[in-house]
Amino acid sequence: MGLDSVWHWLLFLAIVLVIFGTKKIRNLGPDLGEAIRGFKKGLGGDDEAKKKEQEEARRKEAEQLRADPKPADQASTDQASKQSQHDSSETR
Repeated sequence: MGLDSVWHWLLFLAIVLVIFGTKKIRNLGPDLGEAIRGFKKGLGGDDEAKKKEQEEARRKEAEQLRADPKPADQASTDQASKQSQHDSSETR
């Protein structure tokens, strides 16, 4: 005779309802969910702060690219000069 009977569980649930009442049991789910979210947030750190830092870094990088474009790649300029020399040698 253990807790494997349905009648034992029904009696247990009835006692829990009498002790805690329906209002506390109704609020148990959202309270538990909020506690778990707070625990995960505490373990992982503040995700909003990390997102804000990443967004700020992307914005600064975009500003830097607009304000100070990178110089052209040396290899591409060498190829362009070789191509123009080749074109001018063909016309001779």
